[in-house]
Amino acid sequence: MVGPLLRSLFSTTKKCLSSSTCLRSHLSPAPGAAPLCRSFSAATAASASSAVAPDPSLDPSRLRNVAVIAHVDHGKTTLMDRLLRQCGADIPHERAMDSISLERERGITIASKVTAISWKESELNMVDTPGHADFGGEVERVVGMVEGAVLVVDAGEGPLAQTKFVLAKALKYGLRPILLLNKVDRPAVSEERCNEVESLVFDLFASLGATEEQLDFPVLYASAKEGWASSNFTKDPPANARDMSELLNTIVRHVPPPTASLDASFQMLVSMMEKDFYLGRILTGRVASGVIRVGDKVHGIRAADSGVQKIEEGKACAVVTKLMKKKGTSMVLIDSAGAGDIVSMAGLATPSIGHTVANVEVMTALPTVELDPPTISMTFGVNDSPLAGRDGIHLTGGKIGDRLMAEAETNLAINVIPGILIENMRREGFELSVSPPKVMYKAEGKQKLEPIEEVTIEVNEEHVGLVMEALSHRRGEIVDMGPVPGHPGRTRLSLTCPSRGLVGYRSVFSSDTRGTGFMHRAFLTYDKHRGPLGNVRKGVLVSMGYGTVTAHALMSLEARGTLFVTPGMETYDGMIIGEHSRDSDLDVNPAKAKELTNVRSAGKDENTKLSPPRLITLEEAIGYVASDELIEVTPKAIRLRKRYLDVNKRKTMSKRPKE
Repeated sequence: MVGPLLRSLFSTTKKCLSSSTCLRSHLSPAPGAAPLCRSFSAATAASASSAVAPDPSLDPSRLRNVAVIAHVDHGKTTLMDRLLRQCGADIPHERAMDSISLERERGITIASKVTAISWKESELNMVDTPGHADFGGEVERVVGMVEGAVLVVDAGEGPLAQTKFVLAKALKYGLRPILLLNKVDRPAVSEERCNEVESLVFDLFASLGATEEQLDFPVLYASAKEGWASSNFTKDPPANARDMSELLNTIVRHVPPPTASLDASFQMLVSMMEKDFYLGRILTGRVASGVIRVGDKVHGIRAADSGVQKIEEGKACAVVTKLMKKKGTSMVLIDSAGAGDIVSMAGLATPSIGHTVANVEVMTALPTVELDPPTISMTFGVNDSPLAGRDGIHLTGGKIGDRLMAEAETNLAINVIPGILIENMRREGFELSVSPPKVMYKAEGKQKLEPIEEVTIEVNEEHVGLVMEALSHRRGEIVDMGPVPGHPGRTRLSLTCPSRGLVGYRSVFSSDTRGTGFMHRAFLTYDKHRGPLGNVRKGVLVSMGYGTVTAHALMSLEARGTLFVTPGMETYDGMIIGEHSRDSDLDVNPAKAKELTNVRSAGKDENTKLSPPRLITLEEAIGYVASDELIEVTPKAIRLRKRYLDVNKRKTMSKRPKE
């Protein structure tokens, strides 16, 4: 494609040189091909801009860029389904925007997605964002791309910890959110409850420092499940109003169009990136200024301490080979895009998230998004257990390192979502060993600071004592406590707790509340270190045998604690096979077989009856392991083990002072 373009360019130049002495005298001093290329590209761009009439489809005034933000499970993705259907998109299944297999399995949004829908004379670029604070990096990246936001709040639950988290991000960027009270069709939701939630949201806006303009937010009532929205409280709107028209009209009225110039040079900040087998890197972002067309020459730049740097060294420029835009649930090829629009492009090999793509004459980088600092670190290493290499296909440190580097390119918040990354690597055939999460401390002067999280808990009244006792061991401090409106017998606790204290607590919380409790957490701030944690875990049963686990051996070990293995599983020296009933570790032999004799017994052998084991999931394992332990992750199994497999080495290392 570049070859014919250059041939055409030089033939045009030849004609120009023969017919214009002025142009010849201007071009003759050029010492090399690079200045000649720059002169021609500038001349070609100038002639193209003067010859092409303004395209009305590029007019920024018809665009509305909107993010849908909410606490997890308050109905964002279902709402997006209804909006897509309303605007004529073909939805193949529920939760159409959740394209990652892990998202569909768990029913949560992990990565942000952009899609365009047409409504009347306007085109709406809608961004579906994750609600989990764990994926806060995704939220922060995309709120910089939009001018407005739809804040979805469950009318029954009201604003929760992560509602505050995502709203704070939106207000920081000056967005004017539209409040959508979802799930008003539920029997427990009344008009009084909606008024109460609206007041709570208003107080939340005020506490986050919202401006008077932001405080003047429109309120809509909706049932995303039934597919309707209304400007007045109702549980059963008339038949001609059972759709999302009211929400779409409010977005067009309330959200301002992007303020951008089509005449300026092209610039785009990359906010998302994916890799395609055929197209290479696909960069997605909002066009900050100018117009981009297929075939345009661009380059990647970034701001550094020494000034603006070109990313692709030794390469003058790259050519945009494809321009794409997601419309509904399908990707559509387009010829051009103007300022204010959100598009994807292919053709650049090196730029990634946070970099600026611009015309070759532009050397000014756009400001990047500042992410919250990471609070947890984990170490990924080679699986060196005796059972290594049986299940996976990617085993070496180099393979693991390459995979982590690839993840870091597309996900700037990599080190705060280890569970999702490890699960994805498992499915790709990796075997690895993972260290327990380690909190990242800060120091101000001589004072040690640690990350503190804001936690909101809802439990039945009979479980309040258990939960408060467990959190007191984890250095939690109660901020507020009271009944849950509309739910008699339920109590809501608001507290602050160190991140290190919450590691591994979710599974304990589920057991303590018999699965009836809700816990939501979000990063709050760095504060003074709160001292050592109380007794949050018992010791473990450590295997000192190699081979197959036998029922005979487990029968005698059941009285010692809770088992993590079943008969028939493989074990090795140093593998953790259960939790001890006491605070100390205990070495046991789960592979011990029943001794056979040649003496015939009068009666038959007794049947071995074992209690069901506690099979550890990946999320539980990450929170369960202690500092001297590792998680062995393979495509078919998750095992816990001691960092040092040899018992004598463990005893030696246990005498060393801890960090």
